[in-house]
Amino acid sequence: MAAGDPLALARMTLLLPTRRAARAVSEAFLRVAEGDALLLPRMFALADLDEEAGIAASASLPTAIERLDRTLQLARLVVSAGDQFAATPEQALKLAQSLSGLIDEVQTEGIDFAKLAELAPEEFAGHWQETLKFLRIVTEVWPAHLEEEGLVDPVHRRILALEARREAWARNPPADPVIAAGFVNADPALSDLIGVITRLPRGVLVLPGLDLDLDNEAWDAIEPTHPQFGLKALIGRIGIDRDQVRPWSDVDAVELSRTGRARLLAEALRPAETTERWRTMARPPQDALDGLALLECETAGEEAEAIALAMRRTLESPGRTAALVTPDRGLARRVAAALRRWGVEVDDSAGRPLSETPVGIFLELVIQAAVTDFAPRPLLALLKHPMAACGREPEALRRLARSLERAALRGPRPAPGLEGLATALGRVEARAFDGGPAEKDELLGWVADLAQRVRPLTKIIAAKGGTLADLVLAHGEAAEALAETPRVAGPFRLWRGQDGEAAAELLAKLAGPASAAFPALAADAYLAALGLLMSGITIRPLYGAHPRLSIWGLIEARLQQADLTILSGLNEGVWPPLPGDEPWMSRPMRAKFGLPPLETRIGLAAQDFLLAASGPDVLLTRAKRAEGAPTVRARFLSRLETMLGAFGLSIPRAEAAMFTAWAEAIDRPQAIQPCRPPLPKPPLRARPRKLSVTAVETWMRDPYALYARHILKLRPLDPIDSDPGAAERGNFIHEALHRFISEAGANLDERDLLAAGRAVFGEAIAHPSVAAFWWPRFERIARWFLEAFERPRRRAGITPLATEVPGSLELAGPGGPFTLTAKADRIDRLSDGSLSILDYKTGRVPKTDEVSWGLAPQLPLEAAIAEFGGFAGVPRGETAELTFLKLTGGNPPGEIFSALGGIDIHDEVRAARDGLLRLIMLFDNPATPYPAKPRPEHARGGDYDHLARIGEWAPDTSEDLA
Repeated sequence: MAAGDPLALARMTLLLPTRRAARAVSEAFLRVAEGDALLLPRMFALADLDEEAGIAASASLPTAIERLDRTLQLARLVVSAGDQFAATPEQALKLAQSLSGLIDEVQTEGIDFAKLAELAPEEFAGHWQETLKFLRIVTEVWPAHLEEEGLVDPVHRRILALEARREAWARNPPADPVIAAGFVNADPALSDLIGVITRLPRGVLVLPGLDLDLDNEAWDAIEPTHPQFGLKALIGRIGIDRDQVRPWSDVDAVELSRTGRARLLAEALRPAETTERWRTMARPPQDALDGLALLECETAGEEAEAIALAMRRTLESPGRTAALVTPDRGLARRVAAALRRWGVEVDDSAGRPLSETPVGIFLELVIQAAVTDFAPRPLLALLKHPMAACGREPEALRRLARSLERAALRGPRPAPGLEGLATALGRVEARAFDGGPAEKDELLGWVADLAQRVRPLTKIIAAKGGTLADLVLAHGEAAEALAETPRVAGPFRLWRGQDGEAAAELLAKLAGPASAAFPALAADAYLAALGLLMSGITIRPLYGAHPRLSIWGLIEARLQQADLTILSGLNEGVWPPLPGDEPWMSRPMRAKFGLPPLETRIGLAAQDFLLAASGPDVLLTRAKRAEGAPTVRARFLSRLETMLGAFGLSIPRAEAAMFTAWAEAIDRPQAIQPCRPPLPKPPLRARPRKLSVTAVETWMRDPYALYARHILKLRPLDPIDSDPGAAERGNFIHEALHRFISEAGANLDERDLLAAGRAVFGEAIAHPSVAAFWWPRFERIARWFLEAFERPRRRAGITPLATEVPGSLELAGPGGPFTLTAKADRIDRLSDGSLSILDYKTGRVPKTDEVSWGLAPQLPLEAAIAEFGGFAGVPRGETAELTFLKLTGGNPPGEIFSALGGIDIHDEVRAARDGLLRLIMLFDNPATPYPAKPRPEHARGGDYDHLARIGEWAPDTSEDLA
């Protein structure tokens, strides 16, 4: 059409479906010009509802209401309709967004809302009558509001612009060419404009993928799920018969080579009523399958890895391009992440929701931490976010956050709020910090500073919320204060970049006049509403992506091509998508109202599949399982395989299988060599010279665990914000019995024991699990302890000497003196003057064999300390009784076990002490290693098994050790 005239293109007008299509056409012109200067046609994206049509920007057209303003104002109307429709602001916003979609769809199809009343007879549709009452928001209230404000809906504004251009061209047809290209369906207003274009003197309509070879019987049988449904409806609306459409005459060899593939796919997807023609059709030519491959993976993760490898392989051929086409956003993100293995950033046309960008996540974390009273997990998530700085360098803040985590946020939750956190920090001993008192003081000062920075939020939360504008301003102020560094002010750091600018624009609108339309709300409702609004804002990267790799959605792929096209996510419910649900009308009601059937989504997806799969090199992929559940192959693939199977053909799979093989091999080493068991041999000066009786048991069962704890000084971390666990329960019971026995004297009153328990449990008794389980169990323990144990012992003349009493015994070893320490739960004097040593067990009780074999030497070693007078306040004496008192509060609440049964205690005490001396002598030899689990049959799971890599070198015993 340009005929060599360099100015001819500039005089043309090109109408395209989307902005990305316009960009693709621009790039195509530049490729054809081979880099020469070129004046491009005027290009407009007509079907992009996020932009005005741009071809009739007349001052006479009314102004369109901002979409955010519309959502907020509709939400206010939903709230005013009563809480039977929306109980929370978040629900009101969701309903408002749904109403916005209904308004757009009805206006797009040119339907009058007045027809709603005709859809169901009043006497048979009570539920529908209630729905109609609610829909008065959009049928009566909303139009009146827009008229009062002098505004129109965005879709209405677009329709008016299209109508204005249509009328202008009808009155004064342009002499220069006007081309509409790339439309596979069109709404009435757009169809009317396209119809005018076809009647212009130099008007051209280019219809991608219109099947001119489909027989008339099949053409007449086309339904909404068929790929030609949208095109059939379009040419029908503009009054063109399919016989009037002519093939584009200027096609190159590549396009001609696609004809066989396109015909094959069209036959496979023909209407179901006419598939009997498969019996009489000619055998498909082999070249129709050339360049086509199918890859069926076991999981979505494997699929993403294989796709990334296929795209990476494309880069090995200079100038070759590859594009992934999929509606599955999760799969697209996985592929993009997999490509980063090779430092490749890929352009994802769908972008990311603002709520998933760094700034969006940071804003949500700020309000979430405040709403949850700065609970450990939300607080740590906020402090460890890259955007957080709190007036310090980010690296310094991370150091403080880690120190705070170890000191106060692991284990049971501190009291609510930053004040409770400061109180919990104050209770921690200074020696627990690596930096000593200075680090503790620094942390306390920082927590106080943090409280000042978030005060705007905590103040409004304490007031039970406020207006949307107040919440937005408080939120923004706190976020800026938390993002501040010594060199960059918070606003400059927070609101920069694409996501920062988008977030700033959103908050500015929410704090502006639009917020007046929204009711007051609590902070947690504000968090939900903000997340909902941010999820509707898309951020697309402007630069930095690889020039030869792309990820496209279905719409973006319609007018673009790549050397290798990968169609992925070909499962039912993904591609094609589910038809979806209509919250306002049933399918018959939609049809009577004049709205297109929901199944048209499937037809559009089928058309997108047909167009994309007709490329020169196409890889089809799907996962057999998704999120652990089996998937169903897309109907497109099933149809194609069924038709090909009738001719003894199938979609080639062999070449594509190499990508899964590569994906499996990429992280697999050439040889797997299990590590050997660790045998650390620290020097004698590093070996411990002081151990408790419980550590001696660890020394015997698992020397490596002793090495890790006492030589490497490694301590297992408690879970973050954990419920009080078995260790805390044992400590509470031990301490309560200690207080009671120490203070009760001869008065064994159950009320006194329960009072001691309440004092020890303290604030923990308010925890749900403690109140529901532990405290009732403690009450049963208290009753059993007094009735079945303590009172009978007192009557037998047994008296307590000491509880929770420390003791020690010094032993000689080759490396010097060795000190054995212990804290006996309780030591009693028997009626004959000998000693009884008791150990309270709230968990597992050692078996008699374990004690006699020396595998559980705690009580015999405590008896050895007692024989030498090693316990403070306890006279030296022989031990006649070693007893475990099992206290669970279950059924029964308690049990009494003799540690040695009928075995002679004196012999066992002597054997335990001699065994310890041999152990000291053995490990005082620097050549003696600290092995892990030297006797697996006696080993238990421990805190250091992962460091010893037990599962790697001892796989047969790993389950026993767990």
